[in-house]
Amino acid sequence: MKKRLVMIGNGMAGIRCMEEILKHDSDSYEITIFGDEPHPNYNRIMLSHVLQGKTNMQDIIMNEYSWYEENEITLYTNERVQSINREEKIIITEKKRTLTYDKLIIATGSSAFILPVEGSALSGVTGFRTIEDTQFMIDTAKEKKKAVVIGGGLLGLEAARGLIDLGMDVHVVHLMPSLMEQQLDTKAAALLREDLEAQGMKFLMEKKTVKILGTDHVEGIQFEDGEVVDCDLIVMAVGIRPNTQIAKDAGLIVNRGIVVNDYMLTNDESIYAVGECAEHDGIAYGLVAPLYEQGAILAKHITNLQTDGYSGSIVGTQLKVAGCDLFSAGQIYEDDQTKAISIFNECKRSYKKVLIRDNKVVGIVLYGDTADGTRLFSMLKKEEDIQEYTPASILHKAGEECELDVATMSADDTICGCNGVTKGTIVHAILEQELKTFEEVKGCTKAAGSCGKCRPLVEQVLSHTLGDAFDASAQSTGMCGCTPLSRDEVVAAIHEKGLKSPKEVRNVLGFVHEDGCSKCRPALNYYLRMAIPEEYEDDKASRFVNERMNGNIQHDGTFSVIPRMYGGVTTADDLMKIAEVAKKYDVPLVKITGASRIGLYGVKKQDLPNVWAELNMASGYAYSKSLRNVKSCVGSRFCRFGTKDSLGLGMLLEQSLEMVDTP
Repeated sequence: MKKRLVMIGNGMAGIRCMEEILKHDSDSYEITIFGDEPHPNYNRIMLSHVLQGKTNMQDIIMNEYSWYEENEITLYTNERVQSINREEKIIITEKKRTLTYDKLIIATGSSAFILPVEGSALSGVTGFRTIEDTQFMIDTAKEKKKAVVIGGGLLGLEAARGLIDLGMDVHVVHLMPSLMEQQLDTKAAALLREDLEAQGMKFLMEKKTVKILGTDHVEGIQFEDGEVVDCDLIVMAVGIRPNTQIAKDAGLIVNRGIVVNDYMLTNDESIYAVGECAEHDGIAYGLVAPLYEQGAILAKHITNLQTDGYSGSIVGTQLKVAGCDLFSAGQIYEDDQTKAISIFNECKRSYKKVLIRDNKVVGIVLYGDTADGTRLFSMLKKEEDIQEYTPASILHKAGEECELDVATMSADDTICGCNGVTKGTIVHAILEQELKTFEEVKGCTKAAGSCGKCRPLVEQVLSHTLGDAFDASAQSTGMCGCTPLSRDEVVAAIHEKGLKSPKEVRNVLGFVHEDGCSKCRPALNYYLRMAIPEEYEDDKASRFVNERMNGNIQHDGTFSVIPRMYGGVTTADDLMKIAEVAKKYDVPLVKITGASRIGLYGVKKQDLPNVWAELNMASGYAYSKSLRNVKSCVGSRFCRFGTKDSLGLGMLLEQSLEMVDTP
């Protein structure tokens, strides 16, 4: 007779643990899972990509309902377990459902920490932990325009980037003087701040929130120094709190998290804990890789397989914001026993710092160029003796190709930090399952299935493992994850089937996602305009923000406005209009551009419609992939040596080609 295994929690750590259990022994347990969210297991670390428009909600589902059915798992979603009766081995849910267990796994995760300040319960205040939180921010951005993100750590910066992409004006409030102070030294933090400011993010550093203003809905935020910032949305990203109350009520030992031993067992031999809710050796982990390592140990122990137990994890940190590549692990500052080797390339904005103690790497800070992150992280975890290395060879493995790095990596080296996938796991899957493509490897092992930054490494492992059998032409050439069709195949189908709108293309060609993704939406708009310029139906919502706003967003969140001046020619009337608009809307900079036009810089987003209306001039397309201008001399009209009407030709070319997009 099967034993009853119940798991409280339906998140990433718990389900990964359950997958490991099923892999070792799929026959011994009758499994029931309770989740308090109304979804199957999804990839929580990809919520920032959803918010940033890089993927959609359906894409981040990791285990469809069919997976539970195929593995004969009873799943109860949207149902919270309220109590555990350890004596009778019974759990009771909020719906008064009772269930007995032989073994119980608590995988309740954590919740966003909400600052206990006045006004924190107002509508418009949210954490950033769930699908519902993410959807709330997306919906709010459709109607509201000012947001404040409290917290300058990983999650806060990813949330802020997403809100900017949704068209909101965003301030990031941080208590400390530098961003990500737990992961970055002051140099790397300064570089990060500069790059984020260039993307339109604003920062309020060393600010302590004391009050959230508003009656029913958020209207502003007040700081300890008295400063007030108006806003319609507040996202709190100041940390997480392990969900331990159910364990505490049941009499289990709880500190910050539910205390477990090396086999993830609590002080009750029938109850395990895993994930963000668990505390091992005084540490409650919040990153995915160590939680997966915990799950693997638990799975072996509960299925009676030999294991040395969990001994803790060394974790690396990456930021999921376009244009800001960073990696950090271990110690970040020097001390009496720890020295640093560092290099800064100002031209490439690349900064590398490796901290060394007793001839071993104990810390890594990389910004701008993170290519050596995997190699250095491996050295740190293995406590490799580096006394034979030169400082230059530590910072960069010169003279060798990245592929050789993959070849010399051990089977235990981690390739995908998000999902805890090692090189050995990938190689075994390739050989055992006869995998030939990256997509097959990702589907089988989940490597590169989260943030995707490790895809080049995964492809290198695939190529190295298959050797001469590797067929580069067999790799996926789909224009995006929504379709296996290439760009040429999509364009051919537009002509053959007479498709006229992006929506029609997606429906007829069977794109996985009805609304497309951030990659294919603007691409389809371009393909249609290129293929059938007279007939296509433009989808303005799929254009990039600069194109939608008819302005180029600047680092402070304002826009530049560049009216069209054909061939560099203007009139006195147009000059007067430009001057009047610049004065009326307090435009801080009026400049002759390199393309012989007049640019207005620092125009507020809310003023753009009125500015364009009052100028009543064509846009100069200084923000899109279109023809901007044709430079020409005055030609035979005025020049003593002119032989042709070059000015007229320049104007004609510009007028003829101004609406033509380029890739």
